[in-house]
Amino acid sequence: MEITASLVKELRERSGAGMMECKKALTENAGNIDAAMEYLRKTGLAKADKKAGRVAAEGRITMAQKGGNAVLVEVNSETDFVGKDDNFVNFANAVAQIALDTGAADIDALKAAKYTDGSSTVEEARATLVGKVGENVQLRRLVRVDGGNTVAGYVHGGRIGVLVELTGGNEELARGIAMHVAAMNPPYAKASEVPAEFIAKEKEIELAKMTDKDKAKPAEILEKIISGKIAKIINEVTLTGQPYALNTDLTVEAVLKKEGADIVGFKRLAVGEGIEKVVEDYAAEVMKQAGLA
Repeated sequence: MEITASLVKELRERSGAGMMECKKALTENAGNIDAAMEYLRKTGLAKADKKAGRVAAEGRITMAQKGGNAVLVEVNSETDFVGKDDNFVNFANAVAQIALDTGAADIDALKAAKYTDGSSTVEEARATLVGKVGENVQLRRLVRVDGGNTVAGYVHGGRIGVLVELTGGNEELARGIAMHVAAMNPPYAKASEVPAEFIAKEKEIELAKMTDKDKAKPAEILEKIISGKIAKIINEVTLTGQPYALNTDLTVEAVLKKEGADIVGFKRLAVGEGIEKVVEDYAAEVMKQAGLA
C-alpha cells in the first residue's frame, strides 16, 4: 500500500509522534493505520511529541574524547531524578560517543546519525527513551574541539563540562585548566578577546565612581588610575588573568608560560543554563483549588 502524505498526517494527529516516526510505522505495518498506531504506542513514540512542550532544564553533560578530538553534549530532562536514571545516563553517554565518532557538527546532524543499535537514528532513540522515562528528553547542545593540539576535558558531577585546547603543555595541564574553567567560569580566554565596548563601558563606570578630587588630577595621572582599574577588571574576566584554581600563587597565564604552553580556547556547558524554569508553588495551587486563596 502506498504511504501517502495524508495517511502520515492522519497518524501524526492521532499519535502526536513525529512525521518520520509515523512514516516508518506505516511502512512497517503495510499502511494499516490502526496497526501503525499500536506500533507507535508499543515503542513509546506516540507519547514523545506530547511531552515535547514541557520544560526540560535538568539532565547532564557528557563527554567523549579521542586524542586531540573531543565533544561535549547536553541532554536535558524535566527532573534531576530522571537525569540520574540509568536509561537516561546510558543514552547521554552513547550520543556523546556517536557525536565524536561521526564528526557531527551540530545537534541536527547528531539526531540524524545512527544509534548504537544500528537500526534507529539518535532522534528515534530519544523518542523511545521519552516513552521509557515518562518525561520530555531533549538533545540541546553540542560543542567540539578538533584542533589536533593538546586537548583535555573535565565534567563536574554531570552538571558542568569543559573542553580546553592548548598549544604545547600536556593533557594533565589542560585538564587542570578545564577544572579551573568549570569552577571560575571566565567569560573570555585572553585580554585580546575582551570586547572594546566592554572596556569602554567599564572606563565610563570607573570614571563615574571617582571623586571630584581625583577627577581634577592631571589627565595623564587620571589615565594611569583608570588604566590600572581596567587592567584589574580584565584580569578578573579572563582565564589567563585569574589566579589558577589549583595554585592560587600563580595566574593561569604564569602557569601556561611555565609549562611552555598557550591557550587556544575553551568551551564550557552547564546543564540548563539559559532555560527559563517554571517555579511551581504547590502550596498556593492547593489553596487555590480548595477555594482558600
